[in-house]
Amino acid sequence: MNQVRIGIVGMGNMGWGHAKYLTEGKVKGAVLTAVSDLFESKRRQAKETFGEGLATFESAEELFASGLVDAVLVATPHYDHPECAILAFRHGLHVLVEKPAGVYTKQVRLMNEAAAASGKVFSIMYNQRTNPIYMKLRDLIASGELGEIRRTNWIITNWYRSQSYYNSGGWRATWAGEGGGVLINQDPHQLDLWQWTIGMMPTRVRAFCHFGKYRDIEVEDDVTAYVEYANGATGVFVTTTGEAPGTNRFEVTGDRGKIVIEDGKLTFWRLRVSEPEFNATYTGGFGQPECWKCDIPIHGTSPEHMGITQNFVDAILNGAPLIAPGEEGIKGLTLSNAMHLSTWTDNWVDLPIDEELYYELLQERIRASTFKKPEASGDKVLSVGGTFNS
Repeated sequence: MNQVRIGIVGMGNMGWGHAKYLTEGKVKGAVLTAVSDLFESKRRQAKETFGEGLATFESAEELFASGLVDAVLVATPHYDHPECAILAFRHGLHVLVEKPAGVYTKQVRLMNEAAAASGKVFSIMYNQRTNPIYMKLRDLIASGELGEIRRTNWIITNWYRSQSYYNSGGWRATWAGEGGGVLINQDPHQLDLWQWTIGMMPTRVRAFCHFGKYRDIEVEDDVTAYVEYANGATGVFVTTTGEAPGTNRFEVTGDRGKIVIEDGKLTFWRLRVSEPEFNATYTGGFGQPECWKCDIPIHGTSPEHMGITQNFVDAILNGAPLIAPGEEGIKGLTLSNAMHLSTWTDNWVDLPIDEELYYELLQERIRASTFKKPEASGDKVLSVGGTFNS
């Protein structure tokens, strides 16, 4: 194989964006051959925009069985990512799934198992992993420059969304339509980067989610979470869609200093000797380790979505290592599920979470949701071909 034929499932905002750069030839070794969407208007628009040679299908299963694609890019509503991916694996296709991996870890675990059994390439659209600033942070931590992690703190409150935004679609910010709020819609990249850059997951979580605090919505729009790690380190994650102006500041402290990412800059306050060494040898009463402020140069630009898609294609054609293996999508989702579960039970949540309890409590909220999910003819879910985010 010297070219990968790609099909896109779901022609909403994200699916449309992926189709655009694929048809413009911006991913070497890839060609867009087919798309699927439940809505005829979307299929017609795709042909008009990307050419009559593009095959269109009403359902994902029809696309998968067509023989026209080697790989699929899943850009359906959140709930449907795992089911659609599992169906694609059963048809022997490689899969690149949009973030988040799903809504609850129970379904994502099944997707991961299907991927492993298929032997196909499986990736997730964590495009922020291609951002040089987060790549540099990960490198500094992995190389030992920061020493042992002691504290993480991410304030990500620049997700401002008005009531008008939420009113633009009845599925938005509902348990039945999206499966969550700021954690599942806006924050998947940060939740992934939080654990990916430092190289470890928490052991337990205590969170306080506020549902409809600033807007007339069902789901969380304000969250403060505290986590603990196996080595004794702690972390805080603060996020909301209701503040203006917002902040995006990621701070990681180790025993050799502190790194802060803010306003597109990475600053390393580096200790000349580690804090434990200074503490063990210093005898002068008041004092602290000598500290150097280092503005770390960041080289290159982020290829974003195209970069992940190119890597996915390279993995299929040449066996290139994946930047964002699909199986890792469950990690960030575990964090958001744990934050919900901690709030719902008003208690600490140990990781791995109780997946059955989370599923049960989520179903209660789905049944009470104001949004009633439309049914595809004969299908139990909208997922295999549909879009909400038109």
